[in-house]
Amino acid sequence: MSMLPEAKLDILLAHHASLEAELLGQVNSENYVRITRELSELNPLIDAIKAYRATEKEIADIDALIADPATEPEMRGMAESERETLAARGVDLAQQIRVALLPKDAMDERNVVLEIRAGTGGDEASLFAGDLFRMYERFASLQGWKVEVISASEGTMGGFKEIIVEVKGRGAFAKLKFESGVHRVQRVPDTETQGRIHTSAATVAVLPEVEDVDVEIKNDDLRIETMRSQGAGGQHVNKTESAIRITHIPTGIVVNMQDSRSQHKNRASAMNILRSRIYDAERQRIDAARSADRREKVGSGDRSERIRTYNFPQGRVTDHRINLTLYKLPQVMSGEALGELVDALTTEHQAAQLAAQGAAA
Repeated sequence: MSMLPEAKLDILLAHHASLEAELLGQVNSENYVRITRELSELNPLIDAIKAYRATEKEIADIDALIADPATEPEMRGMAESERETLAARGVDLAQQIRVALLPKDAMDERNVVLEIRAGTGGDEASLFAGDLFRMYERFASLQGWKVEVISASEGTMGGFKEIIVEVKGRGAFAKLKFESGVHRVQRVPDTETQGRIHTSAATVAVLPEVEDVDVEIKNDDLRIETMRSQGAGGQHVNKTESAIRITHIPTGIVVNMQDSRSQHKNRASAMNILRSRIYDAERQRIDAARSADRREKVGSGDRSERIRTYNFPQGRVTDHRINLTLYKLPQVMSGEALGELVDALTTEHQAAQLAAQGAAA
C-alpha cells in the first residue's frame, strides 16, 4: 500500500476526538459554531483515515490466512482475490488522504471579487462579457452563493464593457480561482449578415476578497479624488461629487467607483476592490518568482493568458491549460456544466502539487 505520514494521521485522529469530547461538554455558542465547523471540515478526512486503517488491518489478517499452511487451497484462492480488492481500495483511500493533506490556499474559503472586461471584438466582445457574467451568476446560484453587482459599464448594444461583482459564499475563491485569464468566443454575431464566424474575447479576473489585516495600506500611499458621477443621474449628478477615484501610489493601481449615490459607499467599495487588487498583484509576483518559466498553467492567474475557447458553431468549450474539450457549450453557458471544468482544473492542480511533493521528498 502507499506510504502515508502515519504520525500526522495519529495527530489528526486525536485532535478530532478531542473536538468531539469538547462538544459534549459545556460550550458557549461561539465555540459551538467554531467546533462544529472544524468537525465538518475534518470529518471526510477522518472517515478516510479510519477506512484506510481498517483496510490495512483486513489485509494483514488475510496475509496471515494465506501464509498459514493449514489454510485449504480453495480458501486461499478466495482470500487472494479478496486481498486484490482490498489493496485497490487502500490505494484509492491513500490518494484521497494525500489530496486532503495538501496545503490549503489561505484564501480558498473567501468571497470573490469577479471582474469581467470586454476585450478585442467591439460590441460582440461586450455581449460575450455579458454572457460570461450570466454564466458565473447561474453557477453561483447553483452553489447557493449570492452575487452582488459592485460596478457595471454597459456596452452600446448590450452586455458589458466592464462589470465587477462580489460573489459571496463559502469556498467561492477555491472554485473560481482558475477562471482568471482571457476567454475567447467564436460565433456568428446577430449583426453579421453573411454568416461569418467572428472571434472576440473577454478578460476575467478572480480576486479573493481581502480584509484589512491581509493587506496593509497606508493613508499616505493613497491619492483620493472626488468628482461628479458621469452618465444617468438627473439633477443629483449636478449637486454632489459622489464618484471616487483612489490611486495606490506605490503600485499605480487605480480604482474608480461611481455606482452609488453615496460617496461613503463608493469609497468603501473602491477600498474593497483596491485591497483585493494589491493582494492579487503581490500574489502573482510571488508565483512568478517561484516558477519563472510558468510551466504550470493551472492557477498561474496570468491575465494575458488565453485559457478557454467557446466555439458556438461546434457547440464545444476547450480549456487550453489541460487540453479538455466538452461538447456541452449550452450547459456550460447556463452554469450547469461549468462545474465539470472547475473540477478538472482542481484535479490537475492537485496532481501538480502531489508531483511537486514527491519530487521534494
